[in-house]
Amino acid sequence: MNAQQKNLLSLLVGALVAGGLGLYAWFGVMKPEEKELQRKEVDSTLFVVQEPGEASQEGGTAAGPAFTSLTVEARGAKTVMELKDGVWRVTSPVSARADRHLVEGLVKQLASAKFKATVEENPTDADLERYALKPPRATVTVKAYVPDAQGGGADDPARQRTLTFHSGAENPFDGSVYVRREGDPRVYSADGALRFALEKHTNDWRDHMLFTLSEPSLLRMEVRARKNAYTLERTTSDKAWKLVRPVELRADAERVAQLVAQLTGFRALTFPPEEHEPTVRAALEKPQVEAIFVSTLGEPLRVRLAEVQVDGMKQTYALAERGAESMLAEVDPHSLVAIDLSAPEFKDKKVLAFQNDQVHQLVIHPAGKGDTLKLMRSLDSNKWELVEPMPAQAKEFKVASLLGALERLKASALGEPRPTNWSKYGIGDTSRGVSLRDSDGKELARLWLGTEVKGKPGRLWARGSAEEVLELEKSTIDGLPLEFDDLVQGALPAASPTP
Repeated sequence: MNAQQKNLLSLLVGALVAGGLGLYAWFGVMKPEEKELQRKEVDSTLFVVQEPGEASQEGGTAAGPAFTSLTVEARGAKTVMELKDGVWRVTSPVSARADRHLVEGLVKQLASAKFKATVEENPTDADLERYALKPPRATVTVKAYVPDAQGGGADDPARQRTLTFHSGAENPFDGSVYVRREGDPRVYSADGALRFALEKHTNDWRDHMLFTLSEPSLLRMEVRARKNAYTLERTTSDKAWKLVRPVELRADAERVAQLVAQLTGFRALTFPPEEHEPTVRAALEKPQVEAIFVSTLGEPLRVRLAEVQVDGMKQTYALAERGAESMLAEVDPHSLVAIDLSAPEFKDKKVLAFQNDQVHQLVIHPAGKGDTLKLMRSLDSNKWELVEPMPAQAKEFKVASLLGALERLKASALGEPRPTNWSKYGIGDTSRGVSLRDSDGKELARLWLGTEVKGKPGRLWARGSAEEVLELEKSTIDGLPLEFDDLVQGALPAASPTP
């Protein structure tokens, strides 16, 4: 080969290399960039209410869809949920309340979901298998309608919309999920949150709330447990709770609210398989705990709990029934103990029972031979004044502070009920304390303070509205404004007000 031929060959090889590099740049770099550009331009809505450019029947932009039915096939189960009277319910394969938060989360995803990219225009079966779309991880059929200007249109066939789509595997690169719509051959990618909202078993879609209670609306609670039985009630939802069985006493409102909050926290752990239901229901015919809750809203709720041997294991099951609605579920065994309370658990440790706005006279009984302080609230000006031992202007904020503290005052512990001899606690008519009276001078409540509790130097014996001995923290009592200098700011020239 001569020099000219060698140069020609070198030029040819260089051209081929350059061409190869160009092709590589085009197919290896430019083509993916072009494809990525196309992917970024995709912004199609998953649930199409109307075609692009199509105006609504009212001439403006179509309203968002109002969903009425959801069918989700995932994790080996097919779950049908329907909106009935404003409430989502599972209608197949069981009849039960749906978990409102989960369903609303899915509905929100369906209404706003958009495709991030078109992954394949015409996928092969092999492509669909690679994206876990043949068979799909989940299949969803959605029914909705497009509301008119007044929010109606649920029964208008022209406003009905139906969508069936499939979801597949997760794209590990960005966490998106592969999606394919029925009747559309393309494979899209959508936000991965859609996959988390979809891939649930029927039991996941069910409402797990067993004790559907709201303390403000409750009027009565009847409980028969393994160790204790009791009844709590009140005439209206704004009245105080009373324990009426096994004894009658004023109930601690905070303790009642705490119990209700604890019960509402016990949720269904799981639901028994069909083959175990007869065994569980038979055991619940003789429950270890039975409770009935009556409220101002709806029908009474009846809950029965029992320990049941299932497959050689002891489990706690509950059956909650309200009208035609029922739920059978396994629950936390602590629920048996949480509701099994004795009467003393409900004793109100509130020291004084009175209504602040009814108090018009305060009489402070000092220790020893000190002067009794008497303050009165004027009926015309509503201002507090000292009338005994001398007329003087009261410190309004201090009197208000004292009343508020007395209203909130709670015992640290309860002692002897209905003692026949109060004097052994250092309590008598001349004891240090406070008397609260109405405008006519009738006593509404009185606090007597006694001697120090033996063995508890930080506590004092006391007597309040209930006929039982109380233990109060000495530091709390010392913090009350009960002295002349605490309550009075100066002498008044005028005479004492008329009660």
